[in-house]
Amino acid sequence: MNLKFINIYNNFVKLTRNKDLYKDFKNQDTFSDRLIFFLLHFAFFLKVYKNDSNEKLLQEIYDYIFRQVELSVREIGYGDQSINKKMKDYLNLFYAMIDKIHNWDTLDNKSKKKLLLNFLDNAVNIDYLVVYFDKYKLFLLNNTLNSHIKGVVKH
Repeated sequence: MNLKFINIYNNFVKLTRNKDLYKDFKNQDTFSDRLIFFLLHFAFFLKVYKNDSNEKLLQEIYDYIFRQVELSVREIGYGDQSINKKMKDYLNLFYAMIDKIHNWDTLDNKSKKKLLLNFLDNAVNIDYLVVYFDKYKLFLLNNTLNSHIKGVVKH
């Protein structure tokens, strides 16, 4: 397996382990909650770095990331038939995220909260999450795609 994008994947995993993301959750964080945060981070990542010159590279990153997600789902113990359905659900969720955050910059805070609540109905700390993802997007804008691949970016 090509490990070229392992740094990006590991950084997304590290970001989803941030305990502050889950503070004041109605329920304790679960694999599903972590996966939603993982996919949100990845959606912002693709939004920031998407351009014609990065298209092929971002497709490779996308393929790698979803292969890793599939492996994680397999490790949980889902069978082959369940994995196909789960992956289809996760991909649909991810595309919905990309569609919704496309206009993130033009939204006011109230709209951003509503957007995040579509995916994180367990969350009570939506104000914190809006600020968090605004800062995360700014962080991405201040770093190059290549720096993420090489693993020189620290969160």
